[in-house]
Amino acid sequence: MSGRDPGLFGPGSASWQIDREALLLAGGTCALLMQVAHPAVAAGVAEHSDFRGDPFGRLRRTLTASYAVVFGTSHRAERAIRRINAIHTVVNGRVPETGEPYRALDPDLLLWVHATLVDTALQVYERYVAPLPPSAAEAYHDEARGIAIRLGVPADAIPPTLTDLRARMTAMLANGEVRVSPTAQMLAPSILYPSQAVPRFVWDLAHLVSFSVMPPEILAGYGIPWSPARERGMQRLAAVTRRLLPLLPPSLRHVPQARSAKRRLAGA
Repeated sequence: MSGRDPGLFGPGSASWQIDREALLLAGGTCALLMQVAHPAVAAGVAEHSDFRGDPFGRLRRTLTASYAVVFGTSHRAERAIRRINAIHTVVNGRVPETGEPYRALDPDLLLWVHATLVDTALQVYERYVAPLPPSAAEAYHDEARGIAIRLGVPADAIPPTLTDLRARMTAMLANGEVRVSPTAQMLAPSILYPSQAVPRFVWDLAHLVSFSVMPPEILAGYGIPWSPARERGMQRLAAVTRRLLPLLPPSLRHVPQARSAKRRLAGA
């Protein structure tokens, strides 16, 4: 039975089309830095995570859960969601900069994390993989909305369209609700340079895709330099990747979890 189970989405979904692209992993730094730019999220990560001590381990667990939700069977996806919810129940405390209480199950925090993931994935895909029809981008937003609800965001709290979701993000940046706090600045080196065995300039190059889709105020908050020359360079890179990716076989282009899901259904 599990072999015939397409999971929560299936091969005809926007989620499978977009999340299978390995290049989207290059946007992971953007999503992480955007998430901890919310002071309460930063506090939760700093106080309840081994992020600074084991960034690769946390990244591996996060990707395993994310791909299980998108490409796993229904049982595996629901199990991953239950595990995430269970972890969130014990994450609470106070924001060190303000003393305000926070809890991971706060719908506003969950919505911010959700929004960063959706927005980053779509930005990287459209810029470096291929243009998306507005209907496909909206379908991705709608599908992700269902997961956000399962993770505790009230349905009526999620902006109804992708445009509305992005407007909500812009407003949170403009009103200072999202800003790079001292705690976020403390966490940033673990995100930017997770291994000292790799020279910093190599990491800086690896993060350029992420930097190219981050808001200027967030880049500035972390002290990440950006310039017109860098922007032109990334535009040239995007032109190359959009031409090159269609020529690559799925074994090089798509993440293993997507290929495994496709084999599962084909075998059934």
